[in-house]
Amino acid sequence: MIAGSTKSQVEFIECRAGCGACCVAISISSAIPGMPNGKPAGVRCIHLNTDGLCALFGKPERPSVCLGFRAEKAVCGSTREEAVAIIAGLEGINAQDVMRQFIK
Repeated sequence: MIAGSTKSQVEFIECRAGCGACCVAISISSAIPGMPNGKPAGVRCIHLNTDGLCALFGKPERPSVCLGFRAEKAVCGSTREEAVAIIAGLEGINAQDVMRQFIK
């Protein structure tokens, strides 16, 4: 570490129930049950239910990439809309297209 610099702190937060931004905006390259080729960014995971909750949560078949995801303020913001905007920007996709995935 350079003298005088400070180490940045990651601020982990609780997932917002029903948010689901990570289940749509984030790309997953590993296989998911029912999605053997993974999930492209901006595509709704088939396990995200209409309440914005993961149908695999707490089940052994939940992918390790999903198990390892920890919500943090810098990625998830304060609302679903902020999370989508941030993640879509990181993935290089249009946030408006991602938000349309929630209107079904």
